[in-house]
Amino acid sequence: MTQAPRKAAGLRSITASLTPRDLDRPAPLAKVWQAQIITLFPQAFPGVLGLSLTGKALAERRWELRSIDLRPFGVGKHRNVDDTPAGGGAGMVLRADVLGAAIDAALADAPAGRADWPLVYLSPRGRPFTQATARKWAQGRGVTLICGRFEGIDQRVIDHYAIEEVSLGDFVLTGGEIAAQAMLDATVRLLPDVLGNAASTEEESFAAGLLEHPQYTRPAQWQGHAIPPVLLSGNHAGIERWRLDQAQALTKARRPDLWAAWQAGQGKPED
Repeated sequence: MTQAPRKAAGLRSITASLTPRDLDRPAPLAKVWQAQIITLFPQAFPGVLGLSLTGKALAERRWELRSIDLRPFGVGKHRNVDDTPAGGGAGMVLRADVLGAAIDAALADAPAGRADWPLVYLSPRGRPFTQATARKWAQGRGVTLICGRFEGIDQRVIDHYAIEEVSLGDFVLTGGEIAAQAMLDATVRLLPDVLGNAASTEEESFAAGLLEHPQYTRPAQWQGHAIPPVLLSGNHAGIERWRLDQAQALTKARRPDLWAAWQAGQGKPED
């Protein structure tokens, strides 16, 4: 007889229940950064977040993940969560009453104010998610992410709860779950003691407004290609200059928008 696999220590799920919530499960962990996901597919989590360093940190309860299953909040015999668009049109829209009940359950477990614990709908029409967004979320107490499906969610929910809309990029996914995992990965790795080397986050792409410089490791020669000699010179000042030059050149060539913003931040005129 095999035993069922155990959940990661930091992973919980929330479903609709008549049982008082403080008796239904333990209170939220104090001073631990927490992510809440409102989704029709709670089984999608933790997904890749349960692997590698983010998964290790989750198991060690350096952060906490809660999936809130939207289906039990549905209405009627079949727990319907969506309906046809008002005014006609293709597809289905998540109902305001259903999503509102799930949000209320999430907010009841998010003791911090909205400034420290934002409520976010993952939407292609939202403002772009950036490294600055990840940094801001990591500096708070947590985040609640709403994963849309079908044609989206009732606009009245967004207006009523003053929900922030954030986009992973200029493309459309079938749902917000993949975007949620990507955004949480970018955020969780910035939390204290998750990566184990704070310097690594400072040198990565976007951390200083530039793309990251090229990286090399052993062997020194491979397929006729050599590691740039400066990296083996032991001249730390020379290495830093080379890395900055490479980062600037890559950013200028590949991301003119970032290059212009970086130059403006340095008080330099655009090229």
